[in-house]
Amino acid sequence: MSPGRDCDPHASMTPPAPPRPARFAGLDGLRAVAVALVIVYHLFPGWVFAGGFVGVDVFFVISGFLITTLLLGERERTGRIALGAFWTRRARRLLPALALVVTVCASAAWLVGGDVLARVGAQVLGAATFGYNWISLAEGSSYFASSAPELLRNLWSLAVEEQFYVVWPLLLPLVLLLPWRSARVGLALVAAAASAWWMAHLVTVDGAVTRAYFGTDSHAFGILIGVALAFAMQRVLHDPPAWMQRQPWRVGAAAAGSGALAGIVWVATVPATDSAATFPGALGAASVLTAVAIAAGVWPGSKFGRGIDAAPLRWIGDRSYGLYLWHWPLVVLLASGAAPGAGVPVEAGFAALILTAALSEASYRLVETPVRRLGFRGAVRRLGTSLTGGPVRRLGALAAVTCAVLVLGGTTAAIAGAPAATTAQSAVQAGIDALRAQEAAPAATPEPEQPPAPAPSPTPVQGAEITAVGDSVMLASAPALMERFPGIHVDASVSRSMYAAPGILEQLESTGQLRRYVVVALGTNGPIERSTLHRLREILGPERILILVTAHAPRDWVPGVNEELTTFARVTGVGLADWSGAVAPHPDLLAGDGIHPGDAGGRVFAETVAGAVDAAEARRAASAQK
Repeated sequence: MSPGRDCDPHASMTPPAPPRPARFAGLDGLRAVAVALVIVYHLFPGWVFAGGFVGVDVFFVISGFLITTLLLGERERTGRIALGAFWTRRARRLLPALALVVTVCASAAWLVGGDVLARVGAQVLGAATFGYNWISLAEGSSYFASSAPELLRNLWSLAVEEQFYVVWPLLLPLVLLLPWRSARVGLALVAAAASAWWMAHLVTVDGAVTRAYFGTDSHAFGILIGVALAFAMQRVLHDPPAWMQRQPWRVGAAAAGSGALAGIVWVATVPATDSAATFPGALGAASVLTAVAIAAGVWPGSKFGRGIDAAPLRWIGDRSYGLYLWHWPLVVLLASGAAPGAGVPVEAGFAALILTAALSEASYRLVETPVRRLGFRGAVRRLGTSLTGGPVRRLGALAAVTCAVLVLGGTTAAIAGAPAATTAQSAVQAGIDALRAQEAAPAATPEPEQPPAPAPSPTPVQGAEITAVGDSVMLASAPALMERFPGIHVDASVSRSMYAAPGILEQLESTGQLRRYVVVALGTNGPIERSTLHRLREILGPERILILVTAHAPRDWVPGVNEELTTFARVTGVGLADWSGAVAPHPDLLAGDGIHPGDAGGRVFAETVAGAVDAAEARRAASAQK
């Protein structure tokens, strides 16, 4: 392997270096599997690979192994590590394709407009500085939020790897001061365990899933496992002992590799949870299995590595960097034309897949390979030569220059015209601002601690009699609710689910903020159970009236949620506000994510709640008269 050819987790490169074996067997195949899992997860989210994002962790392990192997090999040959040459090779390999994807897709976003243009400036800055993950976290972005279809979101993982490429060559000489290889392996594994523990802490204690997933510190365990593997195999890669080449060991290695590969694919089928079972459970499992697969692939005489390096997988592996870069912004752009809330239509997924393959191949041949072989200055000189060459070469060079000027101009226009937030984020922020303004304003009339006794006949329900508990949909509707019911108490927050409702109601009860009418809208962010709804009734008691609000979102659990709410309301007699039925015929009233209402949609939400409250009041009065 030429060390530069396999030193990138996504694709191969060939910088100048002393001769080495042509390549490590199996790594092209592993890269192909990893990028396929990620692409299917993003382009076809309802398909079998519900946890396909673990493919990123496969890349991380490969990256840690290959970069460390490269650096160790250079130090063995020359006695030093040439940092400038190393970082130059990294720049040659990564920057051309990255610049192409960023400028082309930002220009396309400028033409498309709408939510895909939101925060493009910050995203381009993140791409240019290889700090996308930290910039995204600083701005409060969520990897798992459907309200923010960030055009370049997939660059967070490239940022983590690039930060590793910068820091690790500086730290490696210090680690090599340890006299025993076992100590180096142990140090890397302890650091990996600490990173995984930190991810688990952020998820379970702080509830910061995106922080845990994006953070270089909390998501470094895959890279560190690869580092440990490189240390462990430093000698045997180039001078394997005789026992490793015996038939039983070769067969065992092939079996272990096949089992590890099957395990990676299986982990990719397990849906994610917001718990340590996924973060770092599933990610760590995929990382360990990848280390086993790498060891089996490079094992001397093992058939596993040669087996998964079949020609189609090798083609994908060589181009996996470009495939990874292109697929996400393309599907965001194509899905932006779908109906609000439609998610990723199947036809958009297939179109993105075809375009990804075509553009990755073009980028690999026309941009990446020339720069990798000739360097930046050599590629520019070649372009200048083409401009003065024959008609065909001159036409091609002029076309390349023209395209470069156009996409740079388009990127500039996109940054200048990009909104600071998506329509969904703006709607939610408007609700937050409205609630803050209400809290800051002095109350015109002191509210009684307990509502007055109900009248025997229907009376208009006032806002002072209503407590509303909800998620970001209610938060976006808060201005309309407060306009419709002055004095209403709204307790809404982003990403809440029905499982949080009992605790919220108990807290409101303990502070005297639970009023006669309690509106609960918490069906957007996950399925619900009948026992939770019964618990809500127990907390409220016979003196309070519960109003449940149906959910409307392009999420697979929502139909089940609405069926459960409708059945429970019919059986128990609690109120039901059918928000889903009210807004379904009017998707234009929703933000670009098809979930959060704008101003007009918020008024529909408020009127739907008002209708349910009025109906519940009429039933109460009729019951009181009997």
